[in-house]
Amino acid sequence: MKNHSVYVVLTRTSTIISKIIHNFTNDQYTHAAISLDRELKYMYSFGRKWTYYPFIGGFKHENLNEGGYKFSKILPGVIIELQVTEDQYNNVNRLLNQFIYNSECYKYNYMGLIYNLSNKEACYEYRFLCSEFVYHILKESGIVDFKKPRNLVKPVDFLELEGEKIFEGDLRTLDIEVQGKRCIFPYGSFFQAIKQYWFC
Repeated sequence: MKNHSVYVVLTRTSTIISKIIHNFTNDQYTHAAISLDRELKYMYSFGRKWTYYPFIGGFKHENLNEGGYKFSKILPGVIIELQVTEDQYNNVNRLLNQFIYNSECYKYNYMGLIYNLSNKEACYEYRFLCSEFVYHILKESGIVDFKKPRNLVKPVDFLELEGEKIFEGDLRTLDIEVQGKRCIFPYGSFFQAIKQYWFC
């Protein structure tokens, strides 16, 4: 039987929001993403849609050289490899495809972030935090269950996973080929993105 893996990527960037979360929680990592491949070419999460405008967020394909990551000359992070069954891997793939095909309707769970910091539940069908999204994919695929509301899951909670840390340190030193410059969820314009954010 073929072996399958999924990868959880935890980071702490130099963005203002990341610094606020770190100062408030003192957590080692403040962002989480999930990837289908070791090279992180197919890495997904929730975050800012536009590099220099943090107030519109949603589901996105991520690149360690773009978006909020590009502000960090040093990028602390860890990559955790999870061995999964073929059924679990197919479930992850199926769920990610649902997000990809409906990406314009998913928004960042800003209220969930506030409630997360105050330890209150706030879950919405089409709104996710980064860690909330990763947990949703893993839980619905039958890989992990933290027994808590999904918006209360923090990036550092994934350090408890029974997986192999294949890398930990400055991700800027990691010798991998990351996804190219082209965004796979392009908007026609900045104003179209705003329209979709508020009216989808």
